[in-house]
Amino acid sequence: MEKYFDVSYIWSALPSLLPYLWITLYIAAFSVIGGSIFGLLLAAAKLSSNKILRLLANGYTTVIRCTPSIVLLFLVYYGIPAFAEGVFGIYLQNVPTGVFVVITFSLQFAAMMSEVIRSAYLAIDRGQFEAAVSVGLTPFQAYRRIIFPQAFVVAIPNFGNGLISVLQEGALAYTIGFIDIVGKANLIIANNYGTHTLEIYIALAVIYWVLSISIEKTFALLEKAFSKGKQSIKTT
Repeated sequence: MEKYFDVSYIWSALPSLLPYLWITLYIAAFSVIGGSIFGLLLAAAKLSSNKILRLLANGYTTVIRCTPSIVLLFLVYYGIPAFAEGVFGIYLQNVPTGVFVVITFSLQFAAMMSEVIRSAYLAIDRGQFEAAVSVGLTPFQAYRRIIFPQAFVVAIPNFGNGLISVLQEGALAYTIGFIDIVGKANLIIANNYGTHTLEIYIALAVIYWVLSISIEKTFALLEKAFSKGKQSIKTT
């Protein structure tokens, strides 16, 4: 079998990979949406005065952080159908693989976002809330107009890092047979009987580099833009 490195094959592989990029982006988007909602609930529990809620939320975050992504993926993919069938008699074997991928990375993203939201909230001086209420704003208005906009600016960089992390961790989805951009790359390699493997992975790396750098630059611009608004809030 002839094996050699061919730079031109990197560029010729891109048209075969790029159509599957949308699948990767859809999975990341749904994971971020689901994880953000769950993460907000976890953050609220961590900031709650209820000791049990704080314990459960902090315990969840610790467990997820201590579980490797690929292990969590297998636990969700094999565990949820087994649990549903064994306990409730519900058959989930026909559920699309992508659903389990989204659940996995939503759970993972939620743990991270709960800490991002909690730390961003605590970074805002409590005195600003008290001052807003003292001048006639309701607590809801004080949070909506004073606290949340500033906390959002603090959370932007970590949110962007989390999004990049979801994209990168999502590459593990091919291990359970999900065909996204990484799964397609492995199919191409298999169809080529192992030839041009390096070129395929370089093409894949280029796509991820462009995505990650674009996200990083976008969130840097967002942080800069919203920081101007934060300064105006402080001066008013």
